[in-house]
Amino acid sequence: MAGTVAGFADRTFFLQAREGARVVSVVLEKVQVTVLAERLGELLEELDQRGVAETEPDEVASNGIADAAPLDEPLNEAFRAGSLTLGWDVGAERVLLEARAQDEDGEPIDPDEDDDEDEDGPDLLRVRITASAARAFVERANRVVAAGRLPCPLCGQPLDPQGHICPRRNGHYVN
Repeated sequence: MAGTVAGFADRTFFLQAREGARVVSVVLEKVQVTVLAERLGELLEELDQRGVAETEPDEVASNGIADAAPLDEPLNEAFRAGSLTLGWDVGAERVLLEARAQDEDGEPIDPDEDDDEDEDGPDLLRVRITASAARAFVERANRVVAAGRLPCPLCGQPLDPQGHICPRRNGHYVN
C-alpha cells in the first residue's frame, strides 16, 4: 500500500507491506511512487496480453471498493528506499517488488559492495502480491500522488499555495 503522512506541502511517502500482524514501512520519494505505479501498470498490461496473470480476482479487486484506508500505525520507518525492482515470479504467479535501502548520500546500496557490519546485508523489503492486488496498488498510488500540489506549468516543480520561485522565470514567483 502507498500512502503519505504530514501536511499538504510537506508529505512523506511510504510503501507499506503487511503480513499478518507484521507491518513494514519504507520511505519513498514522490517520484518513486509515481514511477512504481507507472511501471507496475505496464507490467500488468504485459501480463494481461500474454495471458499470464491470474484470471480469478481476489477479494481486494472483487469488492469494488477503492482502497482509501490510512496507513497502518505505528508508522515506524524501516529504511529509505534507494532503488526499486519489479518483476514477475513465475513459480508463485505473483508480482515481485523489492525495495533496497540507500546510503547517507542517497545512493542505492549495492549488495555486492556493502561493507556494512550488519551480517544480514543492506535493508531489503521483498514483497510478492497477486496481479489484482497490484492493480489496487496502482490505483491507490495514483490517487495518493494526484492528491498533492499541482506542478508549475513552466518547470514542473510543485507549486506551494503562495506560488514558488521558478528557475524558468529567472527567480520570479509563479502563482
